[in-house]
Amino acid sequence: MLRAGMVRTGAARRPQSGALPARERICFVAPHAWPVLARDSGIAMAGGAEVQQAILARLLVRHGYSVSMITHDHGQPEGQRVDGVRVHKAFAPHAGLPVLRFVHPRLTAMWSALERADADVYYYRSASMWLGVVTEFCRRHGRRSVYAGASDMDFVPDVGGQIRLARDRWLYRRGLAAVDAIVAQNDVQRASCLEHYGREAVVIASCYEPRHNASSQGDLVLWVGMLHENKRPELFLDMAERLPHRRFALVGGARAGAQGFYEAIRARAAKLPNVQATGFLPLDEAERWFDRARVFVNTSTYEGMPNTFLQAWARGVPTVATVAGGIPVATAEEGALEIERLFTDEDYWRKRSRECAARFAERHSSDSVVAQYRRLFEGLAA
Repeated sequence: MLRAGMVRTGAARRPQSGALPARERICFVAPHAWPVLARDSGIAMAGGAEVQQAILARLLVRHGYSVSMITHDHGQPEGQRVDGVRVHKAFAPHAGLPVLRFVHPRLTAMWSALERADADVYYYRSASMWLGVVTEFCRRHGRRSVYAGASDMDFVPDVGGQIRLARDRWLYRRGLAAVDAIVAQNDVQRASCLEHYGREAVVIASCYEPRHNASSQGDLVLWVGMLHENKRPELFLDMAERLPHRRFALVGGARAGAQGFYEAIRARAAKLPNVQATGFLPLDEAERWFDRARVFVNTSTYEGMPNTFLQAWARGVPTVATVAGGIPVATAEEGALEIERLFTDEDYWRKRSRECAARFAERHSSDSVVAQYRRLFEGLAA
């Protein structure tokens, strides 16, 4: 068992005489996170789970933890440090031959990276077969593991169809049964995890750090996300058609396998004179659009806690949404009516703005979230 105040020697740790208690070494296993962490605008990837892991990794470094991250190999040097986070590379995204690459280079390279990270706690986020690999590594090496849900579908039977192969679903369920601690984003996920998998989860909200003194007095309606069917950007365009006198911005690129859907949405947006569709933008560039928003819109069929909500709320931008967390709407007509009210009724806009800013400060500040993770890690060590 790993305890604070110990240092590693090989596979074991022993106390240092007279040393102050040391915080656990944390490794984020995040294959897709390199472009987000390194702010590499040349790779079109900025998923919500990756954004959260990059935020948490930097926060934990600032709070005295030794932090590493395992990502895909995009040609970066092995062991490179980014904002204090040591990055170990596993395998190139498309390396190896179909079928055979599951074992080599993917399993072999990931296992090697887990060994090089030499952490006390391995943290994995988002439903995937890699959770089973991470928990098996931790079992064999006497380390601790944490799984963090990234969507309300992560804890429903068969993961809501998010994992295509039966083999990978089996590995995910095996990992979920073996992991030492589970983090849910909300009470819905916590209840679902207990009901369907018999595991207790601790609720720790997602967090976000504004890049500057976040406040918005913008004049446009904003949608940000990856363009695929579950996000329903067509509903956003339906709202734009109903409000031709308002400016709308659609920010986001195609999800893997959804290129045809993405092109259809882009073509439809191009026919609407009040809609600007930007395509994929790196995180820092997408961030600037929130400074121009008066209203943020989410049209998903399901979410967990979208980072985009936090980006809007930190600026006091009211959120109109088809999922929990925003001002609830179910149809394009309802959404258009709510958007128009937020533009024309200044008292109503200010009330909603204060509400979301207060919610952000209370539940999603970095200090609050780091304190909860610190308790979690200390509990695992003890």
